[in-house]
Amino acid sequence: MVNQNYEPSPKEEGILDLLKEGREVGEPWGYITPAYIREQLEIDEGNESFHLRQLASAGWIEKVARGFYRFVEDPRED
Repeated sequence: MVNQNYEPSPKEEGILDLLKEGREVGEPWGYITPAYIREQLEIDEGNESFHLRQLASAGWIEKVARGFYRFVEDPRED
């Protein structure tokens, strides 16, 4: 269940933006790895895991496999 009251931090907003890349132009989207997050957002190793856990706890993303996450829902979208 998605926590509609959760307010993502600026770094978590960046992660959500990365997850949504390509969706407007019909490219594959919605999956991400911690390494890609560190590379794109210049986050120190380990810190991306904290943000991923927060988003997963809120139900906005889910862990598919070790080191692989999937976008679930952003309740702020129509």
